[in-house]
Amino acid sequence: MTGQPQQVVDMDGKRVAVAGAARSGVAAAEFLAGRGAHVTLSDVKTELPAAARLASLGIRLELGGHRHETFTDADLVVVSPGVPPELPVLEAARQRGVPILGEIELASRYLPGRVIAITGTKGKSTTTALTGRMLDAAGFDVTVGGNIGSPLSAQIEGSTPGTVHVVETSSFQLELIQTFHPWIAVMLNFSPDHLDRHPTVEAYAAAKARIFENQEAGDWAVINADDPDVLRLARTGRAAVKLFGRRTPLPRGTTVEDGWVVNRDERGTERLLPLSVVHLLGAHLVDDVLAAATVGLLAGVPTAAMTAAVDGFRGLEHAMELVADLGGVRFVNDSKATNVDAALHAIESFASGLVPILGGKFKGGNLGLLREPLAARARAVVAIGEASDLVVDALAGSVPVRKAASMAAAVDVAFELAQPTGVVLLAPACASFDMFRDYAERGQRFKEEVARIVRASGR
Repeated sequence: MTGQPQQVVDMDGKRVAVAGAARSGVAAAEFLAGRGAHVTLSDVKTELPAAARLASLGIRLELGGHRHETFTDADLVVVSPGVPPELPVLEAARQRGVPILGEIELASRYLPGRVIAITGTKGKSTTTALTGRMLDAAGFDVTVGGNIGSPLSAQIEGSTPGTVHVVETSSFQLELIQTFHPWIAVMLNFSPDHLDRHPTVEAYAAAKARIFENQEAGDWAVINADDPDVLRLARTGRAAVKLFGRRTPLPRGTTVEDGWVVNRDERGTERLLPLSVVHLLGAHLVDDVLAAATVGLLAGVPTAAMTAAVDGFRGLEHAMELVADLGGVRFVNDSKATNVDAALHAIESFASGLVPILGGKFKGGNLGLLREPLAARARAVVAIGEASDLVVDALAGSVPVRKAASMAAAVDVAFELAQPTGVVLLAPACASFDMFRDYAERGQRFKEEVARIVRASGR
């Protein structure tokens, strides 16, 4: 197995400005400094926990704001995915002709190994983790990261032509690619999201579709046949297409049949793994298993390794995570459901007795899509955060809505409403940044409040 063509640029002595000091920006700065570049890491934050270590590597820190000169005088600008590409200092650099690369684009130019890139509005993290587990079980030299885990820039030094990099790629990462070239590109689904960052749904879709644009005839595009938008977005690609889907009849592709995940092609039907080894809450997560199995098939993972990987996988933290079962009330943490479509799938995973916690920083979409599913299965909804009034208005007349000022209050109210037997579901349909650092902190706070209730019960 050979890696993708490298486009290595000599960075020795080059002035490089890195915008954004989150994980990806820090990893890019460290990599570039190791290549002899004069790196300035710039962020609007005034403090950085890793400041001393970064300074010891010769990285200059520019905190509390971005100086135009840092970017306009640079030989190269690298942008962390959390930084909007329309930032005035980036526009100023463009006007001066300074090359601007996203972190994932920079890293991919130095990787000797192949890339499996996974995108979609929901399910990326689960599919990425599960794909990595399948490859690992089959004995591949595999790394997992990107939007989760280790940034791609941090994986360069350990990469060889035989390494496979399984990379979760967000629209923020894809919008600044130029030559990023996945061997296998996966698009799981598409629905409106991140409209607080992208100006239109069409712009968001265009960013997602870029995952296919540098692929060639020898590459693979793994496509969800159940999602018309994904089928449309994938049409422009040159790679060979491999379909997966639970609902669409597929004469060729990965699907479900008689309790098995199977592959159908011109040779017939091959059983890949039994559904009995899937231990994930929510039928929609079976789609992620199908996608991972499809990638595994293309990469040459034996069916026994696929089965072992799925059987040993209990899901990711904050993704349909069963936290506790207290006297017949289950608490489920789906804090990663940060958009309406993800929350809808979480809600539809339960038949009745549901009390969802919704709200946060609204990113766009139609909360009204939740009305009928909630009316059919929810006792009430608890609304939190900046979007609580939006939730109340969107669900008016379909289901009772109670507002809560904190996660502690929300869990208390939801538990009261869910008794004696029901489900308290954190599926916010919103980002977390109004109340928490990120979705993980929000999910952790939910779990802490559930633990408090469990302790108080004496069980």
